[in-house]
Amino acid sequence: MSGLYYQVIRVTDFGPYVTKLILAMPEAVTKEDLCPEQFSVFVEVRNAQGDVVKVPKSFIERDIMEPSRGYRTVTDVYPCTAEGEKAEGSSRFAALELAYGPLYKCSSALVADFSNVNGHEFFAVCDYKVTLTQPVGEKRMAGLVFDTCAKVYCPQRERFMNSISHGSIPLQYGYYTPDLTGGKKPLIVWLHGAGEGGQDIAIAYAGNKVTELTEKWVQDKFGGAFVFVPQCPTMWLDDGSGQYGDSGNSMYVKALKEAIDEFIARFADVIDTDRIYVGGDSNGGFMTVRMIMDYPEFFAAAFPICEAMPDKRISDEQIGYLKDLPIWFTHCKTDPIVVPDLYVLPTYHRLIAAGAGNVHMTYWDAITDIHEGFKTADGKPWEYMGHFAWIPMLNDDCRLDFDGSPVTYEGKEVTLLDWLSMQHK
Repeated sequence: MSGLYYQVIRVTDFGPYVTKLILAMPEAVTKEDLCPEQFSVFVEVRNAQGDVVKVPKSFIERDIMEPSRGYRTVTDVYPCTAEGEKAEGSSRFAALELAYGPLYKCSSALVADFSNVNGHEFFAVCDYKVTLTQPVGEKRMAGLVFDTCAKVYCPQRERFMNSISHGSIPLQYGYYTPDLTGGKKPLIVWLHGAGEGGQDIAIAYAGNKVTELTEKWVQDKFGGAFVFVPQCPTMWLDDGSGQYGDSGNSMYVKALKEAIDEFIARFADVIDTDRIYVGGDSNGGFMTVRMIMDYPEFFAAAFPICEAMPDKRISDEQIGYLKDLPIWFTHCKTDPIVVPDLYVLPTYHRLIAAGAGNVHMTYWDAITDIHEGFKTADGKPWEYMGHFAWIPMLNDDCRLDFDGSPVTYEGKEVTLLDWLSMQHK
């Protein structure tokens, strides 16, 4: 007998994972009927064409490709609602919580296409087959197979609407609309990294935990804020060559500004144009710096993360006017992709030497998991690649300046998001 199941995806610090399956049981079950050992969970990760994708063995070992298929570990099982919430008493739905994270094969909801220079990511089709291998309580259900996905839930992703701009180069974008009571709202522009470009627009805001900017604890800091996430078809660093380089130019500058202007015009009555903030990571950190170099009067503040603008491409004249713009850099000393000595460090020091009064930089020794509970094989907290400085930024862990002292603003200690919410043109 074949049955239906539902998938639940949660966007974590390390991207989106399938964390739970919801089984449509043929009859009601109770907590006492269920245990993890009753279920065998196998998955094949496919692309939109239905082919099982091949993925790199690891982030570093990208040349060793393996088919993305395997068994998932069930950590808990219980009666639930159709949306996966625990149910009191009995239910016709059973939730299987799954082990997930960087150590668990096939747990991610996305894969990267390494056939292109950017390694563009996309949400995969995770094709599960759940087999009930043992009886459920006194009910004889052994042998049941659940292999038809009825729906995929990702509440964080579903907060965003999608659209496309109409400028010189149309850009897809996702956007979040806040509670509009209480006056005009600021706009946070997020510029994604290289892997989140391409055609799957949801990757731009849910490939990393950009969705955190829509959480109540963040929105409360700003009194509600729009979040605007445009997607680049290639990479923001593309100067027209289609390749990575260090020219410091981008073919998307005009198109991006047009997209932002168009979005502001669409919500002209409710966006506070004195509180337009721009930030992003890696490739998007480059584009953040490019945009404030070209439109320094437009933005109220910027928050570049592991930014990839070569310092040699920033003139002394540009430093002279950027020093007056509120900027908070985030980077990690161990970043092997965007080496700080060539990018953020000389730029930051030049700004400070020029007299910048509201420029800060949180400089991490390492990026270690402190929120998800991800562990290494020997049980230590997971240490991310040093490039992943967006993780502490999006968790609002940035509170120290370059010299290690707390950042203060208007007489009180602040985090990056506290500080950002306080900036006005």
